[in-house]
Amino acid sequence: MTLYYQSTRNPEKRVTASQAILKGIAEDGGLYVPVSHPKLPVPLADLVGKSYQEVAFTVMKAYFDDFSQEELQACIDGAYNSDKFDTPELTPVKKVGDAYYLELFHGQTIAFKDMALSILPYLLTTAAKKNKSDKEIVILTATSGDTGKAALAGFADVPHTNIIVFYPKGGVSTIQERQMVTQAGDNTFVYGVEGNFDDAQTKVKELFADKELNATLAEKGFQFSSANSINIGRLCPQIVYYVFAYAQLVKDGTLKIGDPMNVVVPTGNFGNILAAYYAKGIGVPINKLICASNENDVLVDFFQTGTYNRLREFKLTSSPSMDILVSSNLERFVFELTGRSSQETNALMTSLKENGSYSVPNTDTALFQQFYGNRASQEETAQTIHDVFTNEHYLLDPHTAVADAVYTKYKKETGDETPTVVVSTASPYKFPQSVLSALDVDTNQTDAKLMEAIQQESGIAIPTAVTSVLDAPIRHTKVLSIEGMKQSVLDSLNIQ
Repeated sequence: MTLYYQSTRNPEKRVTASQAILKGIAEDGGLYVPVSHPKLPVPLADLVGKSYQEVAFTVMKAYFDDFSQEELQACIDGAYNSDKFDTPELTPVKKVGDAYYLELFHGQTIAFKDMALSILPYLLTTAAKKNKSDKEIVILTATSGDTGKAALAGFADVPHTNIIVFYPKGGVSTIQERQMVTQAGDNTFVYGVEGNFDDAQTKVKELFADKELNATLAEKGFQFSSANSINIGRLCPQIVYYVFAYAQLVKDGTLKIGDPMNVVVPTGNFGNILAAYYAKGIGVPINKLICASNENDVLVDFFQTGTYNRLREFKLTSSPSMDILVSSNLERFVFELTGRSSQETNALMTSLKENGSYSVPNTDTALFQQFYGNRASQEETAQTIHDVFTNEHYLLDPHTAVADAVYTKYKKETGDETPTVVVSTASPYKFPQSVLSALDVDTNQTDAKLMEAIQQESGIAIPTAVTSVLDAPIRHTKVLSIEGMKQSVLDSLNIQ
């Protein structure tokens, strides 16, 4: 039987996986979710010792069942080619102190987005062929730092696609910005925007829902799709690395099949931790889902009170990919909390848009209690980088440090000794100023000198992803107002 996807806001809007991937977001503004959550088609024990690619096929086949085996295998082979990663495991798990770090930064852009975004172009172009789409795909994406580069790298010069990325000018690290503005490819367009990530993401959602704009694009032979984790073609591949991490811990003897593990996920948009929740649903014995936030702690308050309130100060932090106050993927979890009621979900999302907040009716449910939320301040984040490096000679980026700091708080509060995977989302090379400042190293140096300083301190080789952009020519220089984003789409596509 085919697994269908429905909008969180309308149960009648049902599509296949390939159609959901192609659309990106439902016409009513809702997000696509599986009508029923699948289970792993094989016992977990059968995945122990398997390669990442083999685990990816098993997991994605459960979610994307309208892809043939040959189509899905081709997507996986293209995305998870070992030449694109600097380690054969792709996502190794390393024990440091009493935690297990799931390293998701060994791909081409040295951030976790590589794991899902590297396969999205293959899924999307395959979906277009399956659905006999004759239109060019326009990937429209707002980024808080990492999605942009990973999406640009994945879609650069892919036939019949264009990619337009908006990032908050001044709201990403210097390396994140340089990775984006130096991106080659005749079909790539990058714009800084005067505003924060939430502003850009809200506008992108408006453009998706803009009927006049969509009609104009369709007339000219284009259609929108998304590379954010609002697209299930981005979200579902993220489930894979939790299944793979569990299999690795079983393989090394840390766990026996059936033993629980915790996961700690630094998150802003709620996509990565939602993927962990889906991994639990598909059959991974995850005990506690620990949601780690920086000073933009809207998710912490949600899990502590049941109220989501975006009406607060937006803070620029050392972990910019988490500087988010409107967590788009939370809508999928709210949909589950309401008993999969599209009507209630729609009402709550309308309240968020119009009033800036909403409250879920019951926080005592077993579903809600699976999560634990806490925050790490700027000072706590820096201190964690310093302490872990001093004690373990293991260098964290600021996002992973937020997760580690929150894990320390969780253990202190609960005494829980369950083996715990901390999701390590980026290389420290992506945030040199913050990392070196935490280590009390002078940061008043050129980018190249900062990289050398990290290498000298840590012994970690400077990644090609960094060296390749330090001297690359800057190709994208435009900075827009939020209101200028719509016109930039038309300009990028040469539509008068």
